[in-house]
Amino acid sequence: MSKAYQQAGVDISAGYEAVERMSSHVQRTMRKEVLGGLGGFGATFDLSQLNMKAPLLVSGTDGVGTKLKLAIDNDKHDTIGIDAVAMCVNDILTTGAEPLYFLDYIATHKVVPEVIEQIVKGVSDGCEATNTALIGGETAEMGEMYHEGEYDLAGFAVGAVEKEAYIDGSAVKPGDVIIGLESSGIHSNGYSLVRNIIKKSGINLQDKFDQNHTFLDIFLEPTRLYVKPVLAVKEHVNIHAMTHITGGGFIENIPRALPEGVGAMIDVTQFPTPKIFEWLQKQGNISTKEMYNVFNMGIGFTLVVDANDEAKVLNTLQQAQVNAYRIGEIVKSETPIHLTGV
Repeated sequence: MSKAYQQAGVDISAGYEAVERMSSHVQRTMRKEVLGGLGGFGATFDLSQLNMKAPLLVSGTDGVGTKLKLAIDNDKHDTIGIDAVAMCVNDILTTGAEPLYFLDYIATHKVVPEVIEQIVKGVSDGCEATNTALIGGETAEMGEMYHEGEYDLAGFAVGAVEKEAYIDGSAVKPGDVIIGLESSGIHSNGYSLVRNIIKKSGINLQDKFDQNHTFLDIFLEPTRLYVKPVLAVKEHVNIHAMTHITGGGFIENIPRALPEGVGAMIDVTQFPTPKIFEWLQKQGNISTKEMYNVFNMGIGFTLVVDANDEAKVLNTLQQAQVNAYRIGEIVKSETPIHLTGV
């Protein structure tokens, strides 16, 4: 171990221990297409094993935002990695791509092996749940960049889809229906506002929000992973467009999947709004329109399909144990989104 490096603020031995601790979690996520193991200079994935004729690679990268502050301040690090995975794989899923592999980046004030292990455990849980291999990553000790106890977490995912099955929204037409898949809660967006409301409300995060959950449980509930249920739907019907509802809520995200000349007519009375959003709106004195422009409001992912496929889609999602609802339809319009029932 370099004593000079340690005196400069970097503990190499702690880094070695962190790698050792995370190895068993990473191993859970391996796929047959991964070549080599953890620790190389580059990670390799054998695309020829996918049995695709003309594969398109789809990539996405994202972080967790200031939801991390809640995890750090409350010393709970074992689920935030699921959020990092979900934010990336749910994005690339909107093209019809199956996520293949994931890499994480953790930058921290000081490497604490136990904390790094918990973060990577969450990342591995998310990867394992979506059949995505965690094939590499980086842990950087940067004491001059972060305050004591702080860290940042980001991820990068790559998926593949057959060129002929690529989904870009061009098939969307008036009369199509919009299916909304239930979120697990706030997911990983709007947390600067959430944390401001928490501060102003004066609540104790260990107080009960409902009979079975504290406020902290609700605020740190991981982002739902939509990969397996949506790929199951894709096996049965032609999906015309998909949306991952993240920052910007309904108003910004749903139009991103639509071609010009059509709009989404959304009836918000067709799905339940989780109580945490009602609490946030009341405590923050936020207008309903702004709520739909910031949060997912209970719907974390949408599918646009032919009206004749509605029942098949809902049945497939029900079998995958995902609550889903017909929340609207596509209409001819120059206005990209209309919200009714607000």
